[in-house]
Amino acid sequence: MVQVTSFLVMLSMVLVAPGLSAKKCVLTGRWINELGSNMTIMAVNGKGEFSGFYHTAVTATMNEIQVSPLQGSQHRTNQKSQPTFGFTVNWSFSDSVTVFTGQCFVDNEGNEVLKTMWLLRSQVDDIKNDWKATR
Repeated sequence: MVQVTSFLVMLSMVLVAPGLSAKKCVLTGRWINELGSNMTIMAVNGKGEFSGFYHTAVTATMNEIQVSPLQGSQHRTNQKSQPTFGFTVNWSFSDSVTVFTGQCFVDNEGNEVLKTMWLLRSQVDDIKNDWKATR
C-alpha cells in the first residue's frame, strides 16, 4: 500500500508540475521600455479589449510631452499563454497617432516581456507630402 501511495503521489506531482512552471503572460499592469517610456494597461475585458495610458520619453516635436490615451485588443483565446495584441496611442501633444502590434512573452527567467513593432503617422498639409508622414 505504501508503494502504491508513493507512486500515485509521484505521478500526480509529474502531471501537475508542468502546469506550475508554465507562467501566463498578462498585459495588465505597468510596462517600461529601454528608452524610459512607460505605459499602463488597465484590465483586459472578456472580448480582449483594453485601454490605458502611454507616457513617452522621446518625441520629434518641440511640444511638452504629455501622457496619452491608448486603446487596444488582445487575442481573445484565453488558453494562449503568450498572447498577441495591438494598440493605438493618440498622442495628446502632437497631431500624430502610433499603432503598436506585438506579442507578450515569458522569457527563460520567468519575466514578462512585450515584443512590439510600431508605425507612427503624423499629419501633413498636402498629399504631396504623404511620403514623409509615416515612420
